[in-house]
Amino acid sequence: MYTLFFCIYAVITLIGIIFYGLRELHMLQLNGYKTPEHSWWMKKNFKRYIFPLVLFAGQFAMLATGYNIPLLTVFAICNIFFTVLNQPSKKFKKPLKYTARVKRMMATFFILLAITFAVGIASGREEILYDCGFGGVEIEWFKNSIPFILVNSTLYLTPLLVPLSNLINKPIEKYIQNWYINDAKRILSEMPDLHKIGITGSYGKTSMKFYLSELLSSQYNTLKTPESFNTPMGVTITVRQHLKPTHEYFICEMGARRVHEIKELCEIAHPHNAIITSVGPQHLETFNSIENVVNTKFELADSVQAVGGKIYLNGDNELIRKKAPQYKNAVMYGLQEHNDYRATDISVSDRGTEFTVTTPNGENCHFTMKLLGEHNVQNVLGAIAYCHGIGIPLEKLLLPVKRISPVPHRLQLLDKGGNLTYIDDAYNSNPSGCRAALNVLGLFNACRILVTPGMVELGAKQEELNFEFGQEAAKACDYIVLVGKTQTVPIYNGIKDAGYDMNNVYVADGLNEALAKVQEYRTDKKKIVLLENDLPDNY
Repeated sequence: MYTLFFCIYAVITLIGIIFYGLRELHMLQLNGYKTPEHSWWMKKNFKRYIFPLVLFAGQFAMLATGYNIPLLTVFAICNIFFTVLNQPSKKFKKPLKYTARVKRMMATFFILLAITFAVGIASGREEILYDCGFGGVEIEWFKNSIPFILVNSTLYLTPLLVPLSNLINKPIEKYIQNWYINDAKRILSEMPDLHKIGITGSYGKTSMKFYLSELLSSQYNTLKTPESFNTPMGVTITVRQHLKPTHEYFICEMGARRVHEIKELCEIAHPHNAIITSVGPQHLETFNSIENVVNTKFELADSVQAVGGKIYLNGDNELIRKKAPQYKNAVMYGLQEHNDYRATDISVSDRGTEFTVTTPNGENCHFTMKLLGEHNVQNVLGAIAYCHGIGIPLEKLLLPVKRISPVPHRLQLLDKGGNLTYIDDAYNSNPSGCRAALNVLGLFNACRILVTPGMVELGAKQEELNFEFGQEAAKACDYIVLVGKTQTVPIYNGIKDAGYDMNNVYVADGLNEALAKVQEYRTDKKKIVLLENDLPDNY
């Protein structure tokens, strides 16, 4: 009887392990497969593990004192309930991708499961030999509860087995990554005439990449890293799959969450020139200090200076301006007077932006573009500066600048018809970006609504910066909808501190509820809704 029940119990538990394991593997993938970062995330989200731990501890305590069929039936029902809670869901914004790495990790995970189940089965001992009623005998072999304890432990310890599988696979993954990276280096080395541009910054680097690609593509065959492919493997995939012998320029976006990660990217791409768009309090939880952010971003400048290339720097950024004198080939761009390339006469409306560019030799040219906001002038100016620096006349950049479209999820206007328009600024919010987005929202003579979960990954400054964000939002918005009742508390407090009418503030549990609330607001004006940041599924 116990043998049959154990088999049923093991199948139920195995399904639960698979569902629970896929969910934890998804979170590990969102955390970049980095075990330390995932461990920090688990600690931060410890509440999601309280129920499994309580369930496991209770079952373990009862099994340790003895076991019987009714008790184990209760445990099986608990495991079924837990399995249903963790069944795969379609609600995720960015679902689990079954990459080759994930499949290898799943294989290791199942090997660990197989070992645990095998030990559990081997732990059962023969108890009695009895007549089964058909002239034969049957062995009843579960003399103790160890098999049930081991199988049950595997279910509730799945959050530890998943990162353990990642650690076990680390040498294999390192070897595979190195092979691909070395192959990308080989491909790049076989194209000595390819001009390589590295772009980094705490924010603005993806927009700069798109804008520069638009301008360069008007004159040259240009390749850029797609979307947010700004990691070593992202750059490697771009080179191996998309770089052709006919390409003349390669724009390489470089992202970093830790010290020396830009250096690692430079060792792959070996850029000839650099653009640094900004330095600010981004990813402070992993960088630990703003000094580490500055030094890491300028690893790109160090690499380019070593080969005698030009370094284009946003001279309006204070941290960049302080660091710039260390680089003899630095070219400054921005809106302030001290810059080599300067934008003036800026006129911003809800239809677009106009500005005049002045070059280091005093040449002037007036540009118009569809992009909204003064901050976009900075990034487009950086792209213009680079193109002019390699010999493209300003007049030949007029039409390409006019053609530039907003980068998806970065102040992208989405007209939903009727009286509703969204400003989609949902990608990776930061203090500077929030201020710029609120400024753009203020351009519209309309009912201005903010929907936001706030900013994350700001370390010890996160509460302070979100509080300030709330104060700024109170000045610019008619209605404010906060997404998430925990992380938005500092924003709520900032709004309240600014003397805002709190009847116009709503705190939603999720994005769908927030958007439904937006629909409820009644106004004679057109509704302009700023979607500021959209947290990934691991928040």
